[in-house]
Parts: sequence; C-alpha cells; structure tokens
Amino acid sequence: MTRFTSIWGIVARTVLSSMAPIALALVASSAQAADQATIQRGEYLARAADCVACHLDENGGRPFAGGRGFKLPFGMLYSPNITPDKETGIGTWSDDDFVSAMQEGVGKDGKHYYPAFPYTSYTLMSRDDILAIKAYLFSLEPIKQPNKENDIGFPFNQRWGMMFWNMMFNPNERFEPDPSKSAEWNRGAYLVEGAGHCGECHTPRNIFQARDSSRNLGGAVIQGWKAYNISGDQKTGIGAWPDEALASYLSTGHAEGYGVAAGPMAEAVNHSLRFLTPEDIRAMVVYLKSVPSQPYGLMRPEPKELSADAPAKGNNPLGQKVFADACVSCHLWDGSGRQSTFAALRGLRTVNDPEATNLVQVLLGGDKLENPHGDHFMPGFARGYSNQELAAVTNFVLEHFGHARGEMTPEEIETRRHPE
Repeated sequence: MTRFTSIWGIVARTVLSSMAPIALALVASSAQAADQATIQRGEYLARAADCVACHLDENGGRPFAGGRGFKLPFGMLYSPNITPDKETGIGTWSDDDFVSAMQEGVGKDGKHYYPAFPYTSYTLMSRDDILAIKAYLFSLEPIKQPNKENDIGFPFNQRWGMMFWNMMFNPNERFEPDPSKSAEWNRGAYLVEGAGHCGECHTPRNIFQARDSSRNLGGAVIQGWKAYNISGDQKTGIGAWPDEALASYLSTGHAEGYGVAAGPMAEAVNHSLRFLTPEDIRAMVVYLKSVPSQPYGLMRPEPKELSADAPAKGNNPLGQKVFADACVSCHLWDGSGRQSTFAALRGLRTVNDPEATNLVQVLLGGDKLENPHGDHFMPGFARGYSNQELAAVTNFVLEHFGHARGEMTPEEIETRRHPE
C-alpha cells in the first residue's frame, strides 16, 4: 500500500510540475489583461477629464508634453509636462504623488499648484480612477521637454500661500452618490462636477479666484470667451433645451438652433466630449437639466425668420458688404448655413450678445470643430480685414441675425486683437 501511494505521489508531483509553467503563464496573461484594461479605462478617463487640452505642446502639438500658456489675473502660467519622462515629466512620481496632485493640488516634493489646474474638481474623483489615468499616462512614450518658468508676480509666486487657499476653497472630498437620485443622475454629477470639471469655466470666480458656489454653472468669462450659463434655468441656461439638442451639443459641439461650440468649448468637444459614450453623454444631460437655476447671462433668443435674398441696404453698408464678400457663401443671408447646419446662425446666443464677446473672437481667430460628422472649420479674418471692417460686420451680424443692437467700434476691435 505504501509503495502504491508513493507511485501515485510521484505521478502527481510530475503532473503538477509540468503544469506549473502553464499556470504561471495564465497568471501572467491575466495580469497583463488587467493592466491593459486599466490603461484603457485610464485613457477614457483622461479624455473625460480633458487633460490633453491644457497639457498640449503648443509648438509641436505633442500631447501631454505641456508648455501651453494661460493668462491669469496675476500673471502667465504654463502647463507642465505630464509624460512619463523621468527628467522633465512625471516618470519618477509615485501613486501617492499623483493622487495628491489631483485631489489636493500638492504634487511631488510638496509642490503646490494654482487652481488653474482644476484639482478642486478632480478632488471628487476616486483614487482608483485617478490611478487608472496615471497608468495610461505612464504607458505613453516619454517626451523630454523642460517645463517653462511661470511669469507670476509677487506675492502670488509664493506657492506655499496656496496652503491657506486650499484650506478655504478645496474641500478635498470624494464624490458621494445621492441615494435619492438615479444611478444615471449620479454618473452625470460625477462627470460634470468631477472629471469633466465643467464648473471651472462655467462658474464665475470670487476675488480669491475660487469658484463662486452660489452661482454654480451660471456662466463666466474665461480667456476672453463667454462660457455661457449651463444651469437648468429655462431662460438663460439649458433648461428649455430638448434633451436631444443638449446631447448633440455635448457630443458634436452643435445643436441646430441652439448653439455651436467655439473657443475653449470647441476644444472640450475636440479633445474630450466627443469620445464619451452615449450613455455618459445622456447622464450628463440628465444631471445638467437638474442643476438649480441661475438666472444670469443672455436669454435664449427666438430665431428670426429671414429671407434667403440679400436684405435691402440699410444704415450699415460696409458691414453688409463685408458679410457679402466673406461670410454669405457659408452662412447664407437667412443664416441657415450652406450644406451644413454647423454654419447656421439663427437662434445662437453668440449673435444675440450685445458685447459680441464670442462673435469677435471667432471673427478674429476662427474656429474648428472635430466630431463624428467630420471637421468643421471657419477661418479667422484678423489679417485680411481692418478694425473698421470687422466692427461693421460684427454690428451687421448682431442686428440682422439677432435681436441685439450692434455698437462695436474699431477701437474695441483693436483692444480685442491685443488683450493685455
């Protein structure tokens, strides 16, 4: 009996030893699959968080290499390199370093960040989601590009002072689902308030450059552009937008008769929102429609019914001529847009803003939208037209397509060409 048992023991050991490499291979394969799944999730979350928009190398267009400049009230700030380069990027950062930067605004070696980096929104994100983003960034090719020195005057260049700012304005708390709301609503809240950090642009700031929570998503001006009211207000926000229109605007940058994304919002669509799943876009719509009304900003105008024929000459012949020469071939006299409704002007807040904030920005610098329907491009006219011509066409657009009286002057155009 003993001999019989020992023989079977030898057989068992032989079989197990032969299976060991297979088992190890299966474990390794499973780990690799898990790592790849984490990286893919991190890539999606990095897009949801729109990381590349700020960390894009403006000179070479290299993603995450940093160097983009942001003009702030107290100086010029440049985004850092967040590729895994060990000398100029974040290649030596630990998990705790990265999580601390995202949730607390304090990076490696205790370096404090300015709230232009939206950590006051990212703080709502879970550690797992943040580490998934880190895994994705560390899977990329390192780019050796030294960070630019910020040009910020005293006392704002004393980063240690941000410690006190954080004590007042960064709660350093994770998102907690509201059990009284649906899973869809909670997902939308997580994306809008956390990863998507919509409030960083669409919420006005107080004198300390912290978001004014009493006017959440009520609209603001950022980098010379109006980020419109996106609260649930029926008149000045998106409360009256059909769900389908808002979903289209978020995912494509366009909702016929309601809005066309430009400036920073176009960048958000190009780099982030167009990559989100229909389910996540729908969740954002559900949440945004529920945001308490903030009665600020421009009311949504009633679209004008216009003729396809050129209007009779009025009191702005220069503006009408510039529009006829440079604009009508795409936008048409009735503002319906030729071939594509992306060129439609009727019903847009942009052509109903008496200050013409975004309209002048688009006229000067152009616009570009990238979405599943193709790229849509409008050239800028800063070089080809004088201040007088641009002021005239601005006033024509406001009065012809909108309900605002155009009062733009050549002097104001010059100021906007060269903002301080």
